Amino acid sequence: MPKFFVPECDLSAGTVTLTGSNAEHLKVLRVRIGEEILLCDTRGRDARCAVELLGGSVRLRVLETLPSRGEPTVSAVVYASLPKGDKAETIVQKAVELGAEGICFFLTDRCVSRPDAKSTRGKMERLNKIAEAAAMQSFRGRIPEVRWLPDLASVLADACEREVRAFLWEGERDASLRSALQQRALFRSAALISGPEGGFSPEEAAQAEAAGFAAVTLGERILRCETAPLAALAAVMYESGNLG
Repeated sequence: MPKFFVPECDLSAGTVTLTGSNAEHLKVLRVRIGEEILLCDTRGRDARCAVELLGGSVRLRVLETLPSRGEPTVSAVVYASLPKGDKAETIVQKAVELGAEGICFFLTDRCVSRPDAKSTRGKMERLNKIAEAAAMQSFRGRIPEVRWLPDLASVLADACEREVRAFLWEGERDASLRSALQQRALFRSAALISGPEGGFSPEEAAQAEAAGFAAVTLGERILRCETAPLAALAAVMYESGNLG
C-alpha cells in the first residue's frame, strides 16, 4: 500500500483531496477507484484511505486513522561531525530508516570538510529532502529534521537533557555503548555524538566528559565516520525494543 505525506491535512475530516505532486504520483502508480493508500500527517498519525475520485485532483475517503507504526518509542538524535563527500547523505538516509528523530551535523577540530555559510545552507536543504524521501520509503510517521550546529560546545548544550548521552570515541577502551544503554532501564531519549574521519581530539573528549557525556566504545574494530553513528543508532533501537 503506497504511503504519502500530507503535512497540512486534517485526517479526521472524513475525506481528503490530493493535488499537485501527490496526485500526479498516484496517477503514475495507476491507482483505481476503490484502491487503498496510506496518508500520514507527519505528526505521527496515519490514515487508511480509499480512492473515490480520479481527475485533476484525487479525492480519498478516510477509512481509519491510527498511530504511525513506523515511529519508535525512543527519541534518538544523531549528532555527526560533518564528513567529506557524500557521506552525510548516507548518514541521513540510513539514520531516518533506522528511526532517528533528527540528525545534526557540526564541525570539530579534525573535520576535513569546512563549507562556507552559503554551501552549508544548500547542503542542509538537500539533506532535508533526502530525509523526507527516506521517511516515505521506510513508512515513518514523522519527517526527521536535519540541522546544523557550529561546534561541539553547541552540540553538548543541545543534547544535555537526553537520558542517554553517548560520546563515541575511539580513545575509550573500557566503557561500551552497550553497557551505557543497559544501565538506563526504559530510557526514552538518546544523543549519539560521533566524530569525523580523523576522530575526536583528546581535548574534545575531555570537553564532552566535563559536560556530563559518557565516552563509549563500539568495540575493537575501527568504524568509518559514516558507519559509527548508524551502528550506535541500531544498538539504541535494539536495546529499547524498537529493532528486531
